Amino acid sequence: MKQIKMSYLVIAVIVLFLAANSLFTVQETQRALVVRLGKLVTDSKGAAEVLQPGLHIRWPFISNVVRLDNRLQTLELDDSRIVTSEKKDVIVSSYIKWRIKDFKLYYIATSDDITKTRLILTQKMGNELRAQFGRRSISEVVSGEREDVMAILQQQINKSAEETLGVEVLDVRVKRIDLPLEVSESVFGRMRAERAQAAAEHRADGTREAEKIRAAADAKVTVLFAEANKKSQELRGDGDAKAAAIYAQAYNKDPEFFSFYRSLKAYRSTLSSKNDLLVLSPESEFFQYFNDAAKAKKEQ
Repeated sequence: MKQIKMSYLVIAVIVLFLAANSLFTVQETQRALVVRLGKLVTDSKGAAEVLQPGLHIRWPFISNVVRLDNRLQTLELDDSRIVTSEKKDVIVSSYIKWRIKDFKLYYIATSDDITKTRLILTQKMGNELRAQFGRRSISEVVSGEREDVMAILQQQINKSAEETLGVEVLDVRVKRIDLPLEVSESVFGRMRAERAQAAAEHRADGTREAEKIRAAADAKVTVLFAEANKKSQELRGDGDAKAAAIYAQAYNKDPEFFSFYRSLKAYRSTLSSKNDLLVLSPESEFFQYFNDAAKAKKEQ
């Protein structure tokens, strides 16, 4: 009886062991291939059986399960020194977004060696960078055609990677483009010289425009002064004419009084200061009214 129980126990252990080695799970982020006796398990059409996430069964001992990461992955590339069409070196920093598309081809090409995959993608990226940058100048790859370069890189690398690795390259980005230290100084020096020349040209244009504005303003001021002087002369002439007319009218009304008034004004302006000195004959016309007053006094 004990032997029978022992036999059942051994059989149960063997069954559990076989079950443990027959059942396996594939995670949500994975896809799996089954290798049986060193060969991939394929369907009737020769395509590899790609196992989806879940619980699966395999033949124990003769079958191995290869789990492959189905997530989008990022490959950060080391800075590369690339030569442009101007024979100038630039330091390019970039990365690649990729994931497995053909699991059978990927396994055959890389044996699920992620290091080998990254090395191949890095080589492809380096070759395409040299090809694309070699056709363009620094200014084109930095600003003018940068988006076009990245689109071409993604297209070319994706095509090559699908054919040889079975991976899909979804995005290629050039993060930064720098100049080597020995080139930076010469480039910055040339840029400073160009900016200084442009600044000098702008200052010259500004000075020229300022001279034009100043000349136009001076001409306008001269014209305004001339017009104002002309107007003042006209007004002064009109005033003098009116004054002369008033004087003539007053003189015609009473010539004697007008002559007397004019003489008083002459006395006031001439004899206003004690320091004034006149050397005249007492009989001169200037003292006419003084003499007339003296005669009139004597006659009385």
